Amino acid sequence: MNITFVGGGNMASALIGGLLRKRWPRKNIGVVEIASSARERLARELKVRTYAAADAKAMKADCIVLAVKPQQMREVAQSLRPFIGSQLIVTIAAGIRVRDLARWLGGHTRIVRVMPNTPALVLAGVSGLYAPASVSASDRATAGKILGAAGAVLWFEREDDLDAVTAVSGSGPAYVFYFIEALARAARELGLATEAAHRLSLETFAGAVKLAAQASEPPETLRSRVTSKGGTTERALASMESDRVKEAIVRAAKAAAERSRELGDELGKD
Repeated sequence: MNITFVGGGNMASALIGGLLRKRWPRKNIGVVEIASSARERLARELKVRTYAAADAKAMKADCIVLAVKPQQMREVAQSLRPFIGSQLIVTIAAGIRVRDLARWLGGHTRIVRVMPNTPALVLAGVSGLYAPASVSASDRATAGKILGAAGAVLWFEREDDLDAVTAVSGSGPAYVFYFIEALARAARELGLATEAAHRLSLETFAGAVKLAAQASEPPETLRSRVTSKGGTTERALASMESDRVKEAIVRAAKAAAERSRELGDELGKD
């Protein structure tokens, strides 16, 4: 299968890198990227075909992956419209709904919408996927294979669910980095050297996530095992509960989901 990526940024590069590791033929992958420096990097590092603009030659593919910013999607889709036939379209733009993209592409119905996340850059991503009932099982399998090259994939029956996916896993890595920043700051303020503070925070988070992923018990049980009565962890968690940290995280995720819905409304307007 020939795949053309429209947009050659980090996420496209991550997916291409994953496909190449899965032994997808380089000659079957192309990228449309208007920035010459990015285009040269893709050709040099990934050794795939590159195009300076979308044209009939670039769009001669079985699957087209739209990897541009949500604010650019309408213009890009309309520019592709003359070259779109029956190809499978996979979009990874946050907030852009299938019905709006279909309209911009002139009524195209073979569309899969995806919300990936940045750990795909190290092949540890997780992507939420949605496709209308009109999309075939074969097309679903193809989209899953492309996104699965860079991590786990989860399918959702309702497109609205992707707003929650965006809030939890799409934006989620930023929440994790934020917590790591805070933990490292605490370590420094407690007198540890910067390098040690960073390493301790990073390794602690990585180890805890690995333990949670491999354990059969829920996170609540794992947390309780670390929390000895009258101990240091209990004191720390009591402070977080007093500050309503958990509630703040839930509110933040809900705010992100609301923004995803707003983007869909704003960018999908005629």
